[in-house]
Amino acid sequence: MGASVRLLRAVLMGPPGSGKRTVALRITKGFQLKTFSSGDLLRDNLLRDTEIGVLAKVFMDQGKLIPDDIMTRLTLHQLKTFTQESWLLCGFPRTLPQAEALERAYQIHLVMSLDVPSEVIKQRLSARWIHPSSGRVYNLEFNPPKAIGLDDLTGEPLVQREDDRPETLNQRLKAYEDQTKPVLEYYREKGVLETFSGTKTDQIWPCVRAFLQTKVPQIDQKASVTP
Repeated sequence: MGASVRLLRAVLMGPPGSGKRTVALRITKGFQLKTFSSGDLLRDNLLRDTEIGVLAKVFMDQGKLIPDDIMTRLTLHQLKTFTQESWLLCGFPRTLPQAEALERAYQIHLVMSLDVPSEVIKQRLSARWIHPSSGRVYNLEFNPPKAIGLDDLTGEPLVQREDDRPETLNQRLKAYEDQTKPVLEYYREKGVLETFSGTKTDQIWPCVRAFLQTKVPQIDQKASVTP
């Protein structure tokens, strides 16, 4: 990868529950790419009860997307700290105005889209529970906690997110369809979109990994210490 000296600016997209977080974590472990999740930033603001966090919660509880100006301000401010590293944005942009604002600030070289059927997502998220303070995610079907209803590390209660409940989830999926699909078309026209389809993250991940191996240096696993 000696020829790949430039910093890579990448985006990971997909509907809620498509496995973006899991894929982003695996990318972080295997490649020299810093991942940045707009969801984590929002979660931090929610937990700290900031003005933006309170505002965002109203929209999230209704299954609506966070307004463009709020998400854009949050994201671009955070990206200023990633000046000397290649990065991967996860969960942003979600609307065309967000994509255009991002493009004005940075040239995006690669957009990866996870394509997972809606029915699979609904089944998956009905079994998803989280540890609120850390953001750790469990799934009763394939990644259950050691003790039912409790976080593995702290023993604190797990909760189901309000926006994972069936009625709210339907609204979220429709919002994605209406507002985020035009973003995919925007990046497709720019020639930077790659789509990965499947019903399971373990099915999609090998394809993502093989593709990234042609784009960005991998982390030397021999040099990294695994506890």
